[in-house]
Amino acid sequence: MKYRIALVLVLLAALTRLLPHPHNFTPIAAIGLFGAAVFERRMLMFFVPFAALFLSDLFINNVIYAAYQTGFAWYTSLWIYAAFAAVIVVGRLLLQNQISTKKVVGASLSASVIFFLVTNFSVWVESGMYPKTLSGLTACFAAGVPFFGNTILGDLFFSAVLFGGYAWAMQNKLVNAALRAR
Repeated sequence: MKYRIALVLVLLAALTRLLPHPHNFTPIAAIGLFGAAVFERRMLMFFVPFAALFLSDLFINNVIYAAYQTGFAWYTSLWIYAAFAAVIVVGRLLLQNQISTKKVVGASLSASVIFFLVTNFSVWVESGMYPKTLSGLTACFAAGVPFFGNTILGDLFFSAVLFGGYAWAMQNKLVNAALRAR
C-alpha cells in the first residue's frame, strides 16, 4: 500500500513538469529524495525516480520542445542524470533511517547545491560559452546564480508536497481504504 501511494505521488510530481512553471522550479530533486527515502529496495529507489524523470523528459523534449530538436531526443543531459543519481544517493544517506522535517530540508538544500554545481559545471565544459579557465568557470557559476533561488524554492516546495502528502496519505483512513479496495 505504501508503494502505491508513493508511486502516485511520484507520477503526479512528474506530471507537474508539463505545466508552465518558473525556470528551475521543478520537482526533479524532490522526486529523487522522495524515492531514496520511501523505496527500501535499491532497484526501486533508483528505478522509480529515474523512470519518472526519463518519461517526462521524453514528453517534454519530443512534444513540448519538438520544434527545437533535429530528431528524437532520448534524454536532456547526462549531466542532469548524474546529478539526479547523486541526489538519490545523498537522499538515501540523509533520509534512510528517519524522515524528519529537518532532514528533508537539509537533503533538499543539498540537492539544490548538487544540481547547481553539476549543471553549471556542465555548461562550462560543454557549451563553449565560457573560456576553459578558472575565470570562465567562475563566470559560468555567477551566471547561474539568478536561477539558483528558484531551484531552492522548487526543491523545498516539492519536497514538502511529496513528503507531507505521503505522511498525510499514510495516516488517512479513507486513502488507505481506497487503496486496499483496489
